[in-house]
Amino acid sequence: MAENKIICTANQVGYSEIRKAMCAGARTADEVAKLAGVCNQCKGCKENLPWILASVCGCKNVSLQAVIDAVKNGADTVDKVAEKTGAGIDCGRCKALVANIIELGR
Repeated sequence: MAENKIICTANQVGYSEIRKAMCAGARTADEVAKLAGVCNQCKGCKENLPWILASVCGCKNVSLQAVIDAVKNGADTVDKVAEKTGAGIDCGRCKALVANIIELGR
């Protein structure tokens, strides 16, 4: 994503801030609210947070669940997750999130 599109219109929180919160361990809307400051009530939050939270790699359309499953099945490095899911192969912007998923196991 070239620009930091505003997702939470009430608090002016962009996509990048939400992804940074996810890289810091946020996996739910409430956790993103605490770490990134989204309101969870505006139209932008209601329409966009569910798919942002469910996605890890937009380039390869890899879901959070697919990465979690890969980790549970033994992928213990970013490269191993990439081999199993494709996440991080093209642009690499999701590698920090994949690393956090490996670290937390969720």
